[in-house]
Amino acid sequence: MSLRHALLGLLSERPASGYDLLKTFETSLANVWPATQSQIYTELTKLAGSGLITVAAEGPRGRKEYAITDEGMAELRHWLTGVAPQRNTRSDILLRVFFLGVLPPEQAHTYLTGLIEMSREGHERLRQLADSVDWDDDNLSVYGRIALEYGLRFNAMRREWAEWAAEQIKQP
Repeated sequence: MSLRHALLGLLSERPASGYDLLKTFETSLANVWPATQSQIYTELTKLAGSGLITVAAEGPRGRKEYAITDEGMAELRHWLTGVAPQRNTRSDILLRVFFLGVLPPEQAHTYLTGLIEMSREGHERLRQLADSVDWDDDNLSVYGRIALEYGLRFNAMRREWAEWAAEQIKQP
């Protein structure tokens, strides 16, 4: 996935300013694909330059509202259906687990209990997010809830796995 496609996806629902898009990232997509303000504005400039979005309106203090073009919608649809998702093959967490044997068992156990807590906190953050959003029946709400459920289930699975893994460590 790229920031480019995330922005096109958001703009496929409705026109939005860079500020509006940043807020949407902070409240929903940050768990899936984080982006900074400068990254978003840089990518919006590139998208406009390539004709995938257009400035639909300009407001006070240079505020621009962007809308997706037909070419942008075609690019988004192509990405959704014609480009195979990349399999995430790197995991800093699991690489560390693989080498925990170089640590004393107590430290290895501490690392795994840290994963348990990290997973609990991640689950709680997503639960709070779910409770704070005014869900609707628009596409972003429907599919946003589906993506959010993935995050909730992933954190629950990682917590359960880390609890099991911690039990596997033989401590003196």
